[in-house]
This record gives sequence, structure tokens and C-alpha cells, in this order.
Amino acid sequence: MKRTGKKPATDRNFVVALSRGLEVLRAFQPNDGLLGNQEIASRTNLPKPTVSRLTYTLTKLGYLTPVPRFEKYQLAPAAMSLGYAALANLGVRHLSEPFREEVMRATGGAVAVGGRDRHSMIYFGQSRGSETVGVQLDVGSRVPIATSAMGRAYFWALDDEGRAEVSRILREHYGSRWPKMREGLERSGETVAKYGFAISVGDWHDDIGAAGVALKLNDGTGPYAFNCGAPAFRFTEERLINDIGPRLLTMVRNIEAALGGLMPHSKKDISKKLKSGGKVARVAEGFR
Repeated sequence: MKRTGKKPATDRNFVVALSRGLEVLRAFQPNDGLLGNQEIASRTNLPKPTVSRLTYTLTKLGYLTPVPRFEKYQLAPAAMSLGYAALANLGVRHLSEPFREEVMRATGGAVAVGGRDRHSMIYFGQSRGSETVGVQLDVGSRVPIATSAMGRAYFWALDDEGRAEVSRILREHYGSRWPKMREGLERSGETVAKYGFAISVGDWHDDIGAAGVALKLNDGTGPYAFNCGAPAFRFTEERLINDIGPRLLTMVRNIEAALGGLMPHSKKDISKKLKSGGKVARVAEGFR
């Protein structure tokens, strides 16, 4: 796991030890099973002796369970309880469920809602039927911001400062691959400006087509983003633009009304960020 960005040395309120402990917990991903200190050190870029002390402390606190036979660790129930508590407090997850189920039945696609975690979007709600066997994602799954419909919709719901920060994180994460990723984000901005939703056809995964729409609540939380995806032979670009995208956009507007939410950008707002020739203005410092 690549660490994204350096913490300011002058930030006296920043607790480095706590940050490192959370990095260790973050190193465990869905379907990982067991991780040893060496694997955790590799994912966090922390020295192995530091990781050893942190895993010892997290074990004593009940957040990790040691497996002595393999000299590895797994997340303990105490760590999982943090995630479940977070899910329980996400009202948008619960309220959106009947809306997601309705669009899932109408389109045959998998419908999910997620929020940002560094350079990815993480699912915290998913509605999936028998027709979506090709979309094997569930709660806790991650999709990239730069190439997924959900991530692109989220990106263009941010204000200038938010896009600058996310662009910096993406640039550091992708390195030499960033220029190509940036081009995809530029094109997605034009799509959002024109239609009100983002799409991704083979950009994130060769066999997946999806549309994405962002939601921001007027309590200042979010933005969150929804997507609707299926195998690309079913969700072609034409169908995404003419059917799936508009359905998803209507769904999110209905969720907004139910939650009292407010979208941060209209199509007109996003259009102001587009240069002539279709290129997105570098309104965010460091976008390149």
C-alpha cells in the first residue's frame, strides 16, 4: 500500500504514533486473511521494528488476533466493530437501499453507494441480483477514483480545493501513469457537464460498464457517489448514456429529496471548468 502525502512536520496536533497504528489496521484488506509483520511493513512503508511494536500493542488492545503457528495476525472483532459502527451511522446507506433495489430490478445492474478512502472509493452499500454475476463487488470493495464511474462522479462533485487535494493524491499514487489517468478524468468531466452523470466502459475493468452519480448532503458530509454497473456487453456506452445514467440520476435526485441533500455542482457549474476544445481547465493546482 502506497502512503499518500507527507504529514506537515509543523502540525503539532498530529499524533504520529496513532497515525502509524491506524496505518497497520488499514493494511488489512478484504479477503486478505492473515498478514505478517513483513507484509504489513511492505504495505505501510513503515520499518519492520516499528510494525512489530505496533502489532504487539494492537494485539494487547484487542484490535488484532495473533496466529502463532504462522507468525501472522488477523483483524479482531474489536477492529471490525469500528467498521460496523461507521456503517450503522451512515444514514444514506440505509435510506438509499429501497431506491437501489428498484434500479437494480429495473436495469439488471448492480447498484452501489460509496465514499472516498484516499485514491479509491470504498463500497458501503450494495444491491446486487442474480443477473450481475459478472460484478463481484460487495461492501468493503474498492474501485479507483480515476477510472471508475463512481470515482469520476465523486471527483467532479468536489470543489476546487477538494479536486486539488485528490489530484495530488492520485498523481503521487499513479506516478508515471497519472497523465493517462488524468485524461480519463478530463473526458469524464465533459460527460458530467453534458449529462449529469459519469460513465466508465472498460476504463477500470475491461468487462464492466457503469454509470455514476454523486450526492452531497446539506449537513456538510460527503460527497458520496452511486454507481450502476454490469458486464460491458449488456451496459454498452449507448445504453449507459440513454438509459442507465438517466435512471441513476433520477434515483439520486429522489434520495436527495428524501435526505434533504443538495448537489454541489449543476451542469452549468461544471461547464465553467471546461476549456474550449473539451479539455478540463486546470482549476486545481497540481492537476498535471
